[in-house]
Amino acid sequence: MSESPGFGSFLAEKVDMLLSPDGAFQLGIILVCVLGAWLLKRTVSYRLQFRTREPGVENRRDMLASAASQLLFPAATLAFMLIARGIVSRMQAVGSWLDTGLILLAAWLVIRIAAFTFSRTSTDAQSTRSAMKMISVFVWGAVVLHLLGWLEDIVTWMDQAAIVFGETRFSLLTVLRLIVSIAVLLLAAQWLSKIVERQLERSHRFDVGTRIGIAKFSRFTLLALAILSSLRMAGIDLTALAVFGGALGVGLGFGLQRIASNIVSGIILVFDRSIRPGDVVTVGDSMGEIKALRARYVVVRSRDGVETLIPNETLITTNVINWTYSDRRVRVKIPVQISYSDDPEQAMRIMLDAARANSRVIQDPQPVCLLTAFADNGINLELRVWIGDPEEGLGSIRSEVYLSVWREFKKQQITIPFPQRDVYIKASPAPNH
Repeated sequence: MSESPGFGSFLAEKVDMLLSPDGAFQLGIILVCVLGAWLLKRTVSYRLQFRTREPGVENRRDMLASAASQLLFPAATLAFMLIARGIVSRMQAVGSWLDTGLILLAAWLVIRIAAFTFSRTSTDAQSTRSAMKMISVFVWGAVVLHLLGWLEDIVTWMDQAAIVFGETRFSLLTVLRLIVSIAVLLLAAQWLSKIVERQLERSHRFDVGTRIGIAKFSRFTLLALAILSSLRMAGIDLTALAVFGGALGVGLGFGLQRIASNIVSGIILVFDRSIRPGDVVTVGDSMGEIKALRARYVVVRSRDGVETLIPNETLITTNVINWTYSDRRVRVKIPVQISYSDDPEQAMRIMLDAARANSRVIQDPQPVCLLTAFADNGINLELRVWIGDPEEGLGSIRSEVYLSVWREFKKQQITIPFPQRDVYIKASPAPNH
């Protein structure tokens, strides 16, 4: 390895440069660039904050405001310093202060871009903070090593530490490039897939199922392209992955067949549009509203607030009741029994009035009330109503109608019978003496 200056000599060189007239001149240029970038950021942020919003572009405006807040200042400072460096280089030799400032600003901008992308793609704050700590340590570590003059020697050593498999050579530098390229391209793929998903959400040309299908397909495609591109960028021959692909196929055929089956079932559910977000379904003992269609499972939220994760394969291979498949209207039956001493026609009118007065009951089809049987303890009546919001629950509508019927029955002195049993006691035979 070539000799590199130590940290003490690096600091001494920078202090001497700062105390010189040329160093003070460069520091002044840096301060002017920082001030100009701050004024530009302040102006742009003010315009984005108070500019009249147009309907339908709130998300785009919020994203621009967030980008201006996080990226504009370091990006503008870097741009102004590049322009200043180009101007100064035409008049005199460029000093180390400008070059050092450019390196520090570039590192800061990279970290800000990563933070902005994570904030737009990840909803887990803990994982975002952990990832940003790792990125910051890596970037600033590389900057410090470069400023000390050690980076080139370390890169050379990492390239020499290699293992050869046939015609393929793997070095520590190759592994590092692979990790960095995968991280960067996967982050970019996640960001692009989020943009595609938001654009599809605002589109009215496709229904919900088709939008989800396109979003999932684009996401998988972008992630696959990111992985393949990172392998090429790291210098790995993709033909060497043929053996690995065969082993992966065997693994899918044996150990991962249920996972693969769930993924394929999810694709089928998306494109045949039998189940969509917002539908009310019953699967086995679980009933609720579908909140999300994932690659491996479907999220069903019940009225109790419990979210059940049902594998996609289950929805393909078992009977599923979709209450809102073609029509969101659902009929609810409400049985009531009155005593034989009461007028059933009057009771039926009261029940219909209670149904029509309820805000959740729709009037087309109209509510009906039927006399269904002369039972042992009374006359059986049944009120049949239609609702258009089954996701709000069936028990609540029954409770509201029952309470209204009960109040009116009390006013009209209509009784609801309870089970009665007549017991006949026969005389016992006289005892034999």
